[in-house]
Parts: sequence; structure tokens; C-alpha cells
Amino acid sequence: MTSTSPPIRRAPVRLTQYAHGGGCACKIPPGELEEVVAGLTGQAPAGGDTPLLVGIATGDDAAVVTHRGTAVVCTADFFTPVVDDPYDWGRVAAANALSDVYAMGGRPVLAVNLLAWPRDRLPFELAREVLRGGLAVATEAGCHVGGGHSVDDPEPKYGMAVTGLADPARLLRNDAGRPGMPLSLTKPLGVGVLNNRHKATGERFEQAVVTMTALNREASEAALAAGATCATDVTGFGFLGHLHKLARASAVTAVVDTAAVPYLEGAHEAVRDGYVSGGTRRNLQWVAPHTDFGAADGDTRLLLADAQTSGGLLVAGEVPGAPVVGELVPRGSHSLVLR
Repeated sequence: MTSTSPPIRRAPVRLTQYAHGGGCACKIPPGELEEVVAGLTGQAPAGGDTPLLVGIATGDDAAVVTHRGTAVVCTADFFTPVVDDPYDWGRVAAANALSDVYAMGGRPVLAVNLLAWPRDRLPFELAREVLRGGLAVATEAGCHVGGGHSVDDPEPKYGMAVTGLADPARLLRNDAGRPGMPLSLTKPLGVGVLNNRHKATGERFEQAVVTMTALNREASEAALAAGATCATDVTGFGFLGHLHKLARASAVTAVVDTAAVPYLEGAHEAVRDGYVSGGTRRNLQWVAPHTDFGAADGDTRLLLADAQTSGGLLVAGEVPGAPVVGELVPRGSHSLVLR
């Protein structure tokens, strides 16, 4: 009679525990980043024949050049694990990278992977799942994935560099806002605090995964069909941070109807219970000097500054199916006013 040993069962790997931050909350704070890139604008390549339509001057979502009458949109985005499931993390990271092209009114056509992996600490089958998730979302978007680049790194990171195409006469830019335009938000806020709760407790929030993996393709197409010319996506700098950049670039003031802003289920409870990232607090600190907070309480301010990962589009115009959360008015003493 022979005996067999029971199979060894390994505990599931919690990818978020291998990262100091999560998702877009690990971005360099916007104020510090602006200091780093100050003065690095306006340099044109010698002999260049592809005019730069959008660069870093206004902090827009992607760079745009024109080539033979077509706008070529280029962006790159990567971050540490935002969820524990590797396939979901890959999907979220890909949707987030593709979003920058949609935020400019473009259509992504080619992506390459950007992967950093602690090869001595995490098995490569997990990396494969991450890449498989990214490929699944890129395929859904009709975007080729043509390889990429990888490095050995103490902390896992994943994302994509994406190239898209657009009509140069129909771009969505963050400097094209004008007084009188309504503001529409195409995804609810709150993924940051839910992801932070997930990282701390292991609890899974399906509503956050669903919204983060949803492409902004339909929102972009709807904005263009409605005649919009101004938009940005809401990611690591939070709703207030990205709206501040839009208002500043467009030389207007943005008035926010705080009661109209949508949130994911559980977001208010997460901020109440203290699951607020350092990135969110830095976002709020950055916009505070430029904001009239009115009667907004502390939790509301934190949720509006919540560092989002793969958030929705913030469009200066009405987008069918998306709530109107404010309007642009002539420039006043603040770039943001909460009511």
C-alpha cells in the first residue's frame, strides 16, 4: 500500500503588497512634476516636418503631432498593482493607458507593453497573466499590441505606450474650454479609496474593477458627436486636479455642483473609515490655494481629490447618459468653485 502526500497549496499572491502605492495614486505629485518639467517646452527638432499640436505646455493627456493631414497621438502610462488579481491589473492598466488617446478624441491603433518585474520574488506566470489582461483590453479596443520592453525591478509595474490617430480638426484638448460650457463626467468617482481599502484588507470591490476596466471609447465618440472640443480624463490627480488643469489651461473658472457628482457604492464609507491614499491628500493640498470650497466638508473634498485609476472623461459639453456636474464661467479669483 502506497501513500501519497497531499498537494501543496500555496496562498494566493497579493500583488498590492509588493507595491508602495497603488495605481495612479503612486504618480509624482502634480506640483513637484511641474517644477521638474518647467522650461522643457518649445524645443523643436532640427529639420522636423511633423508640427507639434499638443505638447507638455498645458499638461494635456497625450502628445499630438500632425503627419500628412492626420493627427498622431502618443502617450505612455504604467503603475504599480492596483488590485491583487494579475489579470485584472493588466486590464486596468491597459484601459488606463488607452484612455489618454480617447481623452484627446483619438482612436488607439498600436500599443507596446511596459513591464517591470521582481523576477526573484514573483513567478513569471503572474507576469503572463498581467500581459494577458492587457492584451484582452487592447484587443477589445481594436488596438494592436506589438511587443514591448521589460526590466528586472524590485517592484512590479505594468502599463503601455500607445499610439493613436485622430482628426486634427476634431481634437479634444484641455485648453479649449470656454465660459458657458457645461461639464459632464462619464464615470463615477471613488475607485481610489476603494482600491486603498482593497490593499489594506484584501476585500474585493467588483464595482471598482468594472469601472476601471471599462474603455472610454464610447464616451470619447459621444463627446465628438456632440461637438465637444475640450476634455480630459480623470486619473491620478483626481477630479479636482484635472479640472484645475483644464480651467487653468482654458483661462476660465470651473464651478462644480457637488451634489451632482456620482460616486461608486462604498466610496463614502471608505473615506469615512480612513482609506485615503497619500496621493489623494497631496492632490487636495495642490488644488487648495486655487479652490473656493464653499460649504464642502472634509470627506467631500477628499473624494473630489481622490486619485483615480482609469477614471472617466471630464468633458466641457453635454454627453448623452453622463451627468452634468458643473459649468465653465469667466475667469475669477479661483480656478475652482464648489457649490
